[in-house]
Amino acid sequence: MQSFSICKRQAWLMAHQIIPDQDHPFIALGRVIDEESYEREKKKVNLEDMAIDFIRNEKEDIVVCEVKKSSKAKESAKIQLAFYLYKLKQKGLEAKGLLLFPEEKRKIALALTEELEKEVEELIFEIRELIAQDMPPKVKKIPYCKNCGYREFCWS
Repeated sequence: MQSFSICKRQAWLMAHQIIPDQDHPFIALGRVIDEESYEREKKKVNLEDMAIDFIRNEKEDIVVCEVKKSSKAKESAKIQLAFYLYKLKQKGLEAKGLLLFPEEKRKIALALTEELEKEVEELIFEIRELIAQDMPPKVKKIPYCKNCGYREFCWS
């Protein structure tokens, strides 16, 4: 979901099990942030096609937490978190969302509104159409390319 909102080619590559450069410095940095941030929290909750960073209980609420290294791509991170909330709601679990940016010491709360739910449903449809294509979308230079682990698949 997040990759699709940033780069459709990256989303296609991921969906077709093409793995990005695991030695890429930004992928390695993401791993370190994931391992060292919020150490007391339970890590990685895997449910079907989701890998939730961690879940908290706050009073009566379930809070799904998504950790990102920066808020630079916060809109795509929001849609990723909305997707998790949407999938949990389909399973009968009402939850709230929280985007966490540990290096910036920032938090953004997220609730699954009807409008956001419709956006997620539309994106799911678009992603399924994209994944069904035999070939990835053509290369399109965007600002994220310079820090992308898939750079070799596009610009070599």
